[in-house]
Amino acid sequence: MAESSTPAKAELLATKTVQELLTEGELLVPPQKFILKDGIPLPNASVELMDVPVIDLGLLTPSSFSAEELDKLRSALTTGCCFHVINHGMTPEFLDKVREITKQFFAIPVEEKQKYLRPVDDIEGYGNDMVLSEQQTLDWTDRLYLTVYPPDQRRLEFWPENPKSFRDTLDQYTSKMQVITETVLKAMAWSLNLEEDCFLDKYGEKGKLDARFNFYPPCSRPDRILGFKPHADSSIITIVLQDKEVEGLQFLKDDQWFRAPIVPEALLINVGDQVEILTNGLFKSPVHKVVINGEKERISLVVFSFPDSETEIKPLESLINESRPRLYRKMKNYGDIFFEYYQQGIRPIEAAII
Repeated sequence: MAESSTPAKAELLATKTVQELLTEGELLVPPQKFILKDGIPLPNASVELMDVPVIDLGLLTPSSFSAEELDKLRSALTTGCCFHVINHGMTPEFLDKVREITKQFFAIPVEEKQKYLRPVDDIEGYGNDMVLSEQQTLDWTDRLYLTVYPPDQRRLEFWPENPKSFRDTLDQYTSKMQVITETVLKAMAWSLNLEEDCFLDKYGEKGKLDARFNFYPPCSRPDRILGFKPHADSSIITIVLQDKEVEGLQFLKDDQWFRAPIVPEALLINVGDQVEILTNGLFKSPVHKVVINGEKERISLVVFSFPDSETEIKPLESLINESRPRLYRKMKNYGDIFFEYYQQGIRPIEAAII
């Protein structure tokens, strides 16, 4: 997600969801395992608001092309940040429906949500952080993680049947995500004067979309606890539907943290590490985190696009020259290393740097 892939090794410790802890009276004194360790910069919900460009996705199609919109896209990606998209094929009412099924799922009783509990050593399903070490600092969030595309990879045993509209709404949303992914990947190629399908071919026919529904309960220590620790995504691109009212997502730009603004009718998009590798560093995968609110809950829905794990990711030859030599080695299964690096506070892309 802007707010990311398969587990690197067996999970060592089981942990309760944040909602379970709250029902057991842990609201006033959060467990120590959530408290940020000394030396880690503390959260600040009052940092400056970031200027995020709003791009009309309809003007990045062959039938309605705008050079100005393409320039806005290129500028957002080369400065290592994100952008909002409008005219994405979904009405504000439908986006509100997606937000509502997210809220409704996390509001059902814990016992019912546990029917969708992710297995140990598996990312898919309902739960929270995979716990890989006793020293690990946990994120103050619960989530539902699902592979949503292609349809034959869906594990429907993890798809909630309550609320009743959940599956159908998510299916409709996934169809739109696939179209948006293809549109953005083609526009990215145009912005660098590359072959139209150079990024789309890496996403490929075997590419997949994973959805992560996030729930961030209020916390009595928002000054010492994060909803999501700083990280960059392991995806090709990431598409975020933010909470309509409660901020939380922050991006690191020029060594300074900024708040991501809320545009209710828009989707927020950033590229992941795999595009930074493919573009030989021309497009930057931004570091971001989630701060939590002391009084209000927050939800979001993040969709990640991934190439097939066997697809080789390396800098495109056309983006390598004397003035810009190859910066990254070729990688496969990039997502597999994400969790191990993330829990150590290390960017996975460091493993790819030459």
